[in-house]
Amino acid sequence: MGCVLIVDALVGDRGLIESMRARRQYKELAAALETVRQENARLRERARRLREDPAAIEEEARRELGLIRPGEKLFIIKDVPPAASGDKGTSKSGIDRAQPRAH
Repeated sequence: MGCVLIVDALVGDRGLIESMRARRQYKELAAALETVRQENARLRERARRLREDPAAIEEEARRELGLIRPGEKLFIIKDVPPAASGDKGTSKSGIDRAQPRAH
């Protein structure tokens, strides 16, 4: 009878192992909840700024929609893949480099 009680205390529905698992799961869920709360606070602040601050609306429109003001010029700069290691005729920017010549 004593062995049954010990085994039940360790592995039963309310045993030590189940209790440890429940504590671990609680900590994981609490951490996940804190992460979601922080994200929620960040989004709430962003929404407040968009409601109250015209500069925030402009910033968002420029970043997310690529909008510009009348009279502004948009420059698009594309990355050029690096030249092959044996190619010494052009730089990374694609501009021809002058090669020294013997006169």
